[in-house]
Amino acid sequence: MNQDISSAVDSAVGVSGLISITVSLLCIALAWWALQTLKLDLVIRNPKSPQGRLLHVLLAVVLGRFVAEFLIDYLIWSQMIRYIF
Repeated sequence: MNQDISSAVDSAVGVSGLISITVSLLCIALAWWALQTLKLDLVIRNPKSPQGRLLHVLLAVVLGRFVAEFLIDYLIWSQMIRYIF
């Protein structure tokens, strides 16, 4: 019995981790795609330089992670609603 519960918890944690990774990568990719329209030449001297491209990647990661964190939190909160009733 105790092993069944442990196995179920391990499985749930594994699925949760896989969902979190997938959502995070998807949101980072969407942020990268959305940032392609941003005119970085207004802010950066040479946006085609390695530093400009690195800034673009870092902006995509930060923005994507914030969006993913919100979506993952929302998913967790919506699953908690069933404990109200």
